[in-house]
Amino acid sequence: MNTTSTTAHAQQCAPSPAAPAVYSVKDFCAAHGITKVTLYKLLKEGIGPRIMKVGTRTLISLEAAAEWRRRMEEGAQVMPGRRTSSH
Repeated sequence: MNTTSTTAHAQQCAPSPAAPAVYSVKDFCAAHGITKVTLYKLLKEGIGPRIMKVGTRTLISLEAAAEWRRRMEEGAQVMPGRRTSSH
């Protein structure tokens, strides 16, 4: 029996580390290119993502982040191109 191929197969079948299911405020802001000040302003205005409190931590689920992005896209206006063809 080839132990090298057996070891390689076992490594391929091993479960991978779970991806995070939530963002911290810091990670959410970094992932979305906004500052914490902007996030808290959006939350105050009622247009931020849904948040959850776990102990003293404020977390944002991946689903809430995706929902928020969809809402932001729906509310965005399409900007005309910088160059327009006059032909």
